[in-house]
Amino acid sequence: MTRQRLAYLSAGIILAVYLLLISGNLRAQNDQGYIYGKVTTIDDKEYIGEIRWGKEETFWDDIFNSTKERNPNLKYLDRSDYQHIRNSRSDDDDNWGNFWEIWEDKYSDYSHQFAARFGDFKAMEIKGRNDVEIEFKNGLRMDFEGGSNDLGAKIRVYDQEIGQIRLSWDRIDLIEFMETPKNLRYKYGEPLTGTVSTSIGKFYGMIQWDHEECLSEDLLDGDNEDGDISIPFGNIKSITRDGRGSEVVLKSGREMYLRGSNDVNNENRGVIVKTPEIGKIKISWREFDEVVFDDVPTTSGQAYSDYKEPKELFGSVFTKDGEEFSGRIIYDLDEEFDFELLNGKDEDIEFIIPFRNIKSIVPKNYNYSTIELRSGKKILLGDAQDVSDRHDGILVFENKEQPVYIPWDDVEQVVFK
Repeated sequence: MTRQRLAYLSAGIILAVYLLLISGNLRAQNDQGYIYGKVTTIDDKEYIGEIRWGKEETFWDDIFNSTKERNPNLKYLDRSDYQHIRNSRSDDDDNWGNFWEIWEDKYSDYSHQFAARFGDFKAMEIKGRNDVEIEFKNGLRMDFEGGSNDLGAKIRVYDQEIGQIRLSWDRIDLIEFMETPKNLRYKYGEPLTGTVSTSIGKFYGMIQWDHEECLSEDLLDGDNEDGDISIPFGNIKSITRDGRGSEVVLKSGREMYLRGSNDVNNENRGVIVKTPEIGKIKISWREFDEVVFDDVPTTSGQAYSDYKEPKELFGSVFTKDGEEFSGRIIYDLDEEFDFELLNGKDEDIEFIIPFRNIKSIVPKNYNYSTIELRSGKKILLGDAQDVSDRHDGILVFENKEQPVYIPWDDVEQVVFK
């Protein structure tokens, strides 16, 4: 063999190894975003692998929803504080009639919805059909009851040795969340990433279609003049809302118009885009125009290790009469940790933002507030309790014992440390 041929062969081997390394690194980066852990059953069997929660949650940045069993922060309020809350609520609010009962029992179940991303959990112990105890990464434990279909869901595990298993809720004792391996041997599919065009602009990130389909192996259902069609999302280049159906373009360039299914018509529950900067953006079908998927997914989201130990909310609350109160903050009488989520809307697009991403909040009027993110981006959000006059107010602990209660209509600005 000549020196020239040897040189070409060596160069080819180096290039092949380089491409293999690049490919491995890309895959490693992608695989770390999947929910992963060990599921122990009531008879001590263990399954370890990628976890898919019900039909929806697959990645660490997906959200678990439930209800806090009680709200201990009510003990800090007096009768006049409750009057502020009552005045902020309409007469037809279901919770209003219980206020004087709450006054008598400040540990009653006047509680808020709970939502947090799976990446913030350390473990979950199943207590009953609709009851769980969640342990967070800092050792904090909280009990939750009902509130969504996340409790009682079928849990699928892609065990890295035996393959897939689908577990009923009543068979599960404990779920321990773990760092996802860089290179999963088995997984349910590749993530969907791309750009979604809406009435208020474009959003780029990880995509969940109809609040459910988020992997390349998931199917888009619809029909045309020839019959029913189910297309793997991994084969789709773009989907455009069009009348009573959708125009679908495949990566091959093939085009078709589909209708007759909630995947492609106005029964669609909407399109979700997830970004590290903001969090979760839920786009209604009415606001959706088009999605263009990446040919190759760019990410599967943040790794489990990217979700740091929860911290309590600290900062300053400035009031309209010029006062400043600084210390530990309990927002809306409920959110007190940075993993908890703020909700608000721009038109019919809902933003769900982790408090750790928020720098400041400025109420603008009875229905809107300006949210400034740590990145410097500002978003005007309204039509939700966290950002409107339905807000229950803020507690600020300037000392370790009794906090100051500040009604929402007295707040000029909230600045988080």
